[in-house]
Formats: sequence, structure tokens, C-alpha cells
Amino acid sequence: MNPRLIAFAPLLRHCGPKPAMLYRIRAKIIEEKSAEFLEKLMDGSIEQQRPDGQEIVASMKRAKITAPGVIEWSETCYCPTPLAHERETVYDHFLSEIQTEEIRSEADIRGESFWDYLVGSRQQAG
Repeated sequence: MNPRLIAFAPLLRHCGPKPAMLYRIRAKIIEEKSAEFLEKLMDGSIEQQRPDGQEIVASMKRAKITAPGVIEWSETCYCPTPLAHERETVYDHFLSEIQTEEIRSEADIRGESFWDYLVGSRQQAG
């Protein structure tokens, strides 16, 4: 069996077979959980999550702050409900008011790096 399909087997069980869709996502940062979010992004616990952990970490590294307390990024998802697994396991714990929009190509999102913001916030607090 194709190793790539094996890696995505848990997602297919969770979401069902569906072609990959690309979404532009907008969400509010839950500020009081920012330090915990960065910790989990950096300690490998999210990255090791199958099948979407690496994509979640990569997405947060690409995410931009586009307005005070608001981040935007683009992400590929296989679930019929956009980001169903990602929200259940990660995003709904650290972000709120999540909105998705289907797009055809990678979004050119401008703003301050969310990752740099998280790291900077941790350095100021510690």
C-alpha cells in the first residue's frame, strides 16, 4: 500500500474520502492561551499528531496578523467540513471565531508573522 495513504488513513476514517481543498482561514487569537499554543507548537506534541500535525505547525509558521488580535493563513484540508479534525484537536483550543473560505491557489496574505509574535510574546513574559 502507498505509504502516503497509510499516513492519511486516520484522517480518512475521521473525515471520509474527499479531494484536498485549499482554504483561507481567519481567526481571533485567544491571547491568554498564546504561550500554551506556542509551547505545544514547539515541543512536538502538535507536529506528531497524525495525520495533520505537520500541516498545522507549517500553517502557524505561515500565518499573518492582519488586524489586532486576528490571524489569517491558508491550509489544505481533506475533511468535508473545513478543518474539522484540526479544529477538534488544536484550533478550537487556541483560536476563536474561525472562518474558512475555499480558494483555488495559495493566498498572498500580508501582515506581521504570527510565529514571530508568539515567540516575542514569550520572550517578553519570561
